Amino acid sequence: MTLNGVGFGGVRLEQGVLELHDEPTSLYAGAMHYWRVERDLWEPILDQVVAMGFTAVSVYIPWEIHEIEPGRFDFGQIDPRKDIDAFLTLIEAKGLRVVVRPGPQINSELTGFGYPRRLLNNSRLHARSAKGSRYVLTQVPAAIPGLSYACQEFFDETALWFDAICPILVKHAYPHGGLVAAQVDNEMAYFFGVNAYCSDYHPESLAWYREFVMAKYGDLVSVNEVYGTRWTQVDEIDPPRRFDAKEYAQIPYYADWAEYREHYLVKSIGKLAAMMRERGLGSVLLFHNYPHPLGPGGAASGFTAPFNLTALEGEVDFVGFDIYSRKELYSHVKTVTSYVVGTSRFPYIPEFIAGVWPWYLNPGDSSDEEFVTKAALMNGIRGFSRYMLVERDMWFDSPIRRDGRPREEKTTMLAKVNAMLTSKGLASMRRHDPVLLLANREYDRLEAASVLVSLPGDFLETPSGFSEYANALSVSEDALGLDQPVQLAKTEWFSGCVTTLQAAHIGYLLSDTDLALDRLSGSPIVVVSTFEYLSETVQRKLVEYAGGGGRLVIGPKAPQLGATMKPCTVLADALAGAQAATVGAGSIQLAHDQEELDTVLRALCAEIDSVAACASDARLDVVTHVDDEDPDHYAVWVANPTGEPIDATIDLGLKPGEVADLWSGASLVADDRSLAVAMEPYTINVYNMRRAR
Repeated sequence: MTLNGVGFGGVRLEQGVLELHDEPTSLYAGAMHYWRVERDLWEPILDQVVAMGFTAVSVYIPWEIHEIEPGRFDFGQIDPRKDIDAFLTLIEAKGLRVVVRPGPQINSELTGFGYPRRLLNNSRLHARSAKGSRYVLTQVPAAIPGLSYACQEFFDETALWFDAICPILVKHAYPHGGLVAAQVDNEMAYFFGVNAYCSDYHPESLAWYREFVMAKYGDLVSVNEVYGTRWTQVDEIDPPRRFDAKEYAQIPYYADWAEYREHYLVKSIGKLAAMMRERGLGSVLLFHNYPHPLGPGGAASGFTAPFNLTALEGEVDFVGFDIYSRKELYSHVKTVTSYVVGTSRFPYIPEFIAGVWPWYLNPGDSSDEEFVTKAALMNGIRGFSRYMLVERDMWFDSPIRRDGRPREEKTTMLAKVNAMLTSKGLASMRRHDPVLLLANREYDRLEAASVLVSLPGDFLETPSGFSEYANALSVSEDALGLDQPVQLAKTEWFSGCVTTLQAAHIGYLLSDTDLALDRLSGSPIVVVSTFEYLSETVQRKLVEYAGGGGRLVIGPKAPQLGATMKPCTVLADALAGAQAATVGAGSIQLAHDQEELDTVLRALCAEIDSVAACASDARLDVVTHVDDEDPDHYAVWVANPTGEPIDATIDLGLKPGEVADLWSGASLVADDRSLAVAMEPYTINVYNMRRAR
């Protein structure tokens, strides 16, 4: 998949690779909280970071800790542990790159999430619920109010912090120093209040909402026509505060609120990014991290709203999702990583579990961390930051204890992972997947907006697993006059597509319908769910993709309506009443059910010269990576995500000249193009090979 280059000042993303003055570099980082570690331990701990093979350190910089009073800060003058300039200098002296996270919010299990207490005490800054009350985040050790990122006073306060910290960071920006990337804020997701009606109904957010609606429809007459309202002035436009739709004509009103919530996150992070660039950080890459998008236990779809990765990459250079998971949740890790790989300019995990927070209900151990690490790499991740490398208050079981002593089992595992990545050529490889499976963002928005239970952000992960994320347990089952409730049917269809692809041994990546045309065009086959309605913009983009040579598969229906529920038959017209049609240099095919989808996909993949490894046992997952620089060099990853041992045969998809297990270092013998494997429970092997000549 082709990725457009982006970057400045010698730091650049090109084809999904981080480059420093045109030279590829790895970004395998780990987090260390300098202000929580005695200063005389900084150097010996960093020496261990180097010894483990990490290439960078992720540095969280808390406004809450450094501010003494408004406009006055301690950067080591009072507490030597707070000398951020000295810490960055020491990191650079060790030959490590630097990733900084200056907030304004950093979480870091700080009571104030990194904000000075005075901001949290300022009621003018508080985000508001649908009823106008302040939105509160329930977290350990104390609940705090969520702040409104639409409030101008919040940005004015943040400017004081950025004015203080950015000049220090600029001194270390590449090429003068080791700083190559800076994160803009942290896990901005309405303070985990992703439920559509939790927040933000702050007056200034409502002003943003009205601007959004007017920009979308142009004038109040058009707004009233689409919404079925009789507003006489813009200030009367009011968002939904619960889901009360009775017919499909009302969908735009609710779906637009879900879309606005995406816009809110994008606009607010964009404003903060602009502030950082204005203060000299325009020469490094800026990025953001969304929290994991699937709720407790994971899910197969519904992972887009309110997170619009594509739109946010219009404001920052790349965006990733954080992963805190256990070995039992392989499908969760695969879904999240496949989506980031299929969508982001740089598939990076900004927070990748190492140790655990005290209130995690079911923490794993080092075997979980090894398995999840391999799972993310297997599914295409090209960079990460381990959180946390060094334990401290409110975090335990990290690879390095707070007194600097290593946990040998964990440090050995991490060193082995980093060595494998940097010395075995894996960094130059990409997943080999003929299919791009798109989640339909419009249907995900309907799911988000049709939620009937308004849960606050469940930061503590309830034992019941009942989530603040919209899902089949909490959304309306009303079909709204359509053939079926799209908000539920879309998940069933998407899950069916995944099952069909896996059963056919067809490699796939994930993205969503907001992905730009040039990115779509990098995939030979695109599959997307379509029901009765789909916006004209998306319909035209999909037809254009097919016209440019792509193979488009839609289903189970050809849309007859647009996003405003008025007739729109762009895709249907391209099919001209048939189930399949040639469009320009490509094609469009309609699959009414999963059996038809299976037939269509197998036929399309047969047209493509594609190496696809597969296992004789369907419980195993197999992913093929191909070397960008050497087309005869492959890696086949095999995962046993079950609690049972599995003996199987792997069809490698080619006849290898030699095979090596990169984790164990053993040389293996393939029988022609097959390899017999004995997979222990929850294990992942990676086989390095070259095509036989």
